[in-house]
Amino acid sequence: MSDLLERLRGRGWRLTAQRRVIAEVLDGEHVHYTADEVHALAVARLPEISRASVYNTLGELVALGEVLEVTTEGGRAKRYDPNAHRPHQHLVCSGCGTMRDVHLVTDPMGALPEGERFGFTVSGVTVTYYGRCPECGSRA
Repeated sequence: MSDLLERLRGRGWRLTAQRRVIAEVLDGEHVHYTADEVHALAVARLPEISRASVYNTLGELVALGEVLEVTTEGGRAKRYDPNAHRPHQHLVCSGCGTMRDVHLVTDPMGALPEGERFGFTVSGVTVTYYGRCPECGSRA
């Protein structure tokens, strides 16, 4: 059983066939699918699943804090990251949009000096690195 499925079961979230398939699709490392990609992969497992079910379920998972909704520069589609409970940052290819989880050695919250906080109480930080993946880099 996937980590996401285990977390959802632990919360008592009702796992319909559609919700289960969506959670299974989101299982794995470096998973950052768009809603359309989740739908296409879910249809391969459960042909009758609707696009609305996928969008609604993704919205619920984000609201529950079980999946992160990740947006990147350049107007690309939102991506959904099931790695919501392990602090991490992202590395994004500016060519094809491939996204990978990366783990900083230092705490990014501590990287903002007190003098640069302007009185804010900092509650979170998002770090996204951009570059070109090996495949896109070889085409440049």
